[in-house]
Amino acid sequence: MNRSTKPGERGEDHGLPSSTGFQEAAFQEGANDPSSARVSLATNTVGANTAGKALLITGTDTNVGKTWVTCLIARQLLACGLRVAAYKPVCSGASITSTRESSETITGTMAGISPVNSHVIWEDIERLKAAIGEEWSDEIICPQRFLAPLAPPIAAKQEGRTVDFLRMLSGAYQFPGADVLLIEGAGGWLSPLTEQFTVADVAAKLRAPVLIVARAGLGTINHTLLTIESIRHRGVEIAGVVLNEPRPTDHDASTATNAEEIERRSGVPVFGVLPHGDDPGLLRGGIPVTMDWMLLAKPLADPI
Repeated sequence: MNRSTKPGERGEDHGLPSSTGFQEAAFQEGANDPSSARVSLATNTVGANTAGKALLITGTDTNVGKTWVTCLIARQLLACGLRVAAYKPVCSGASITSTRESSETITGTMAGISPVNSHVIWEDIERLKAAIGEEWSDEIICPQRFLAPLAPPIAAKQEGRTVDFLRMLSGAYQFPGADVLLIEGAGGWLSPLTEQFTVADVAAKLRAPVLIVARAGLGTINHTLLTIESIRHRGVEIAGVVLNEPRPTDHDASTATNAEEIERRSGVPVFGVLPHGDDPGLLRGGIPVTMDWMLLAKPLADPI
């Protein structure tokens, strides 16, 4: 992990409780209902600190390739000369290196390994940080980080902590001067982020258009249509769908027709398929697709 200090960084952070560095947001009403709640953020979280436009990347499931796709988009936007920021409201599942043990993925609690004496890495954050040019610190890219590879509220509970929904919202307004903010959800669209709220609740408050990442293989029509239906039910704009191959699908005949079927049945554009590989390009019907991702992004909702 890069140990150099970045803007907003306060030194080494292992995901343990810390100050946010700004006044916390507060619900004015409807604390248990994010659809009706009004959120008031401190004045120093808006205005000059807010990215120009934003795009939220969600998935039909865990491990469909959200981080892979987000990083691909970030690199392409960066190559166009844009200032790109990435934000993951919460992350769980870390690798650690201690003085006594080799690097391993945490499967439960710290099992006697002290975070203070350990090097803790969240792979998703490292990839996002590299894709945007190492401009922002881990604390800004992902303000709430937990060790166990479990749903965030469960991982937090193992550490005696809770996930702060309001901090997830206010964190999206901490990217001064960015042309575009790519927000990557955790898990799928309805994956729990707190004891009460899901990725869908964060998206409904921030109001960024949603890009859906789905598996390219058999079964994706059902998963993608269910996700589209739920997003529409929340009244959130759908930017489109990208089909990704987390693993090769050479012998899966459904890949030839999945994109067309999803489009026909949902009316949502499927931009193409990202084939399995180290540096894939987006394809539709075997033909390379060039995307202008900025056309999909829109300003975040103004905090009230």
